[in-house]
Amino acid sequence: MRGVSEAVTTDILVCGLGPAGASAAAEAAKAGARVLAVERNAKPGLPVQCAEFVPMMIGGELPPLGEARVQGIDRMLTFVGGERADLTPDFQGHMIDRARFDADLVALAEAAGARCRFASPVRSISRSVSSSGIVHLADGTAIRAKVIVGADGPRSPVGKAMGAENRELVETRQITVDLLAPYSGTDIFLNPDIIGGYAWLFPKGDRCNIGLGVVAAEKYRLKPLLEDLHERLVAEGRVGRAIHAHTGGAIPVGGIVGPAGRIGDCPTLLAGDAAGLTNPVTGAGINAAVISGRLAGEAAAAIVGGDADAAGDYTDEIEALFGRSLALARKRRRQVLERYQGTATPGARDLKDGWIAYPQYWADDEPLPGGSGNGEARRTA
Repeated sequence: MRGVSEAVTTDILVCGLGPAGASAAAEAAKAGARVLAVERNAKPGLPVQCAEFVPMMIGGELPPLGEARVQGIDRMLTFVGGERADLTPDFQGHMIDRARFDADLVALAEAAGARCRFASPVRSISRSVSSSGIVHLADGTAIRAKVIVGADGPRSPVGKAMGAENRELVETRQITVDLLAPYSGTDIFLNPDIIGGYAWLFPKGDRCNIGLGVVAAEKYRLKPLLEDLHERLVAEGRVGRAIHAHTGGAIPVGGIVGPAGRIGDCPTLLAGDAAGLTNPVTGAGINAAVISGRLAGEAAAAIVGGDADAAGDYTDEIEALFGRSLALARKRRRQVLERYQGTATPGARDLKDGWIAYPQYWADDEPLPGGSGNGEARRTA
């Protein structure tokens, strides 16, 4: 292993090369900083751990989606228990190929001058003052950075080292199956058996992603609940029986953590899931990841340049952009969970109160600023 004196040096180390990390690396490199970004997985976006829906509003935040776009979405149907579906018209967005999407963002980061390394998991991060800013990779490489950006997911090692961990998580499971007829809507399934989450169908051309999320303590129920949903959709003649892919993962649902602090004496910023920016109700996180990643990259470069206020400004921007919408979603989610008292379960009205398609979700909140996730900032009538 290299000693501290032999550590690779860089201005900014970005941990994670998903949408947040790639966006951070690109922005910091554009600002003239030396940027090294590391990713534990071998390839961008793989394995896919995402339902792959991106809201139309992201068009203002990214270059054209290009070949990563699979199809458009124009409405949402919400099924509550056995009731007839409620239609939310004009719910616009895109279904994407997430692996291609991530690869395109990495290409932009590299074009801006960032060095990107894959198959490079972080093994440890030094928190001592004498060696703060030193990150050890699994292959023995030691990296000394002036600033660290943690964009390394809901169980962020950077966040843990900084003392800012996501404490509340939802566990998910998803399969990809054949879609038997063209479809341009998203289907949402609310059911008291799906504790702390919901189920979904998102179409992707001739295939679709179906899945669900539940509180971590109910993770053992994911497989049977998903099997039941799959069988229901097969019986309705909507999807095929063959399963082409499985995936799953954790989603942070506790709201903002960090997003700025220190590991030892090293300034550290968190972005995307690592900063808890996924919406606690919808699970939407791609838009927030891209926006926060860009802001983190800009702030990291400013810190390197001597701006003493950059970390605080980053925190203020994150709160201004996402704070109110995440707080409302967290409140609604907890209100639904509070209905599980003793043997009680939430009824249809409780479930509707906690979902973005219904006006009562927004009843005691002002219209929210745009850009706070998967289109959920729009007041939905």
